[in-house]
Amino acid sequence: MAEQLLDQARDIFEGQIDFEGQKLAELLVNVALSLVGAIAFLVGYFLQDIKLAVYIGLGGTAATFLLVVPPWSFFNKNPVKWLPVAGVTAPANIVVDEKMFR
Repeated sequence: MAEQLLDQARDIFEGQIDFEGQKLAELLVNVALSLVGAIAFLVGYFLQDIKLAVYIGLGGTAATFLLVVPPWSFFNKNPVKWLPVAGVTAPANIVVDEKMFR
């Protein structure tokens, strides 16, 4: 279990990208925030309580944040494996704003 978590963390920090997971996260954010906004508006309108509507909106936004921001494993099921860097040499001299870098 701990080894699996370490492997997942290593994949995250080594630049593994899962474009399908990114798409899923974006879909979840759009749907969740739209539902939260609609529910907050309707509750606030029918109960005539703006304070309750704001609290519902803030709570739903926080729940959406907790659902989408952490690197959950279901967001990283299809990571893109990049080719290793091989035989790349840095240029000898780089000039930026008339300053020479080596």
